[in-house]
Amino acid sequence: MIHIQESSTPWEVVHMDWVTALPPGGDRSYNACLFMEDRYSKTPIFLPCLKDDTAMDTALLSWNRVISHTPLFKNIISDRDPKFTSALWINLHQLLGKKL
Repeated sequence: MIHIQESSTPWEVVHMDWVTALPPGGDRSYNACLFMEDRYSKTPIFLPCLKDDTAMDTALLSWNRVISHTPLFKNIISDRDPKFTSALWINLHQLLGKKL
């Protein structure tokens, strides 16, 4: 079992996961949501999205709605969902203007 790091400041450690197979809703018939939680404050954020969103869609969604408004995370905890692949991190680094 892996020890999950505790956070000493807000937005230092973030948990990310997908909630899928939701009934369609909203203007774009959203059928999933990206869940993000700050480990320090336990603040949950649910971002409506589509089950078939790409890594770039996910990067833009998380950037526009969360990352650009918070300190840059030191650690991100996620499962091995295919949406959390290297393509997601490459796209996020491009949005940050960083090279891997």
